[in-house]
Amino acid sequence: MKRLLLAALLLLLPLAAHAQGLPAISLTEGPEGTSYSLSLQIVALMTALTVLPSILLGMTAFTRIIIVLSILRQALGTQQTPPNQVLVALALFLTFFIMQPTFTQVYDQALSPYLDGQMEAQPAFDAASHIVKGFLIENTRQNDLLMFQHLAGDAPYANNDAVPLPVLLPAYMTSELKTAFQIGFLIYLPFLVIDMVVASILMALGMMMLSPMLVSLPLKLLLFVLVDGWALTVGSLAATYGLGG
Repeated sequence: MKRLLLAALLLLLPLAAHAQGLPAISLTEGPEGTSYSLSLQIVALMTALTVLPSILLGMTAFTRIIIVLSILRQALGTQQTPPNQVLVALALFLTFFIMQPTFTQVYDQALSPYLDGQMEAQPAFDAASHIVKGFLIENTRQNDLLMFQHLAGDAPYANNDAVPLPVLLPAYMTSELKTAFQIGFLIYLPFLVIDMVVASILMALGMMMLSPMLVSLPLKLLLFVLVDGWALTVGSLAATYGLGG
């Protein structure tokens, strides 16, 4: 992650320095088309940065992780504990851990050669796109990819590089949502059994005025602590991406 942040700063600082002596907006018509001034490129880059977090989160493991953690908190019945900030922070750190091999490949094979001047921008983008597509396709259900392929009206793709990102990204997000809810169901089931058992016992004892949730909450917390639930959940999520196994 440090490498990515450093690389982003290295990209922005030279652009800002060169742009100080240029007009804010300048368009040049030439035989090869319209070229834009460096300052205008910086404006476009800063505009793109506003949507970049959403794009990056949609291309990583963050979606699956945050949904599973949210379902787990609801299954425990602890209301806002852990708070949203803690869940998001845990999801982000776990996302960086899972995506580290992919980020390292992008840095070594695309970003680092580009920063060293050994590779042009377009080949570097193609190399990075190939690595990211490999991760996305590996974790995308074939049925979801085929559905969006048919919706786009495309013919079957020859290889991973031929799959366009506008088709791959929604297919990956849909696949992640389905997987997250499947994992969430498996997590929710044992806590639901505890709630049902506690409610049945209270009804049999005639204690219908006592809330079953009030009694089952400490039992669920005790069970979760005894099985080391957080480590088990986080480890299982990492294993779904081929880590920790």
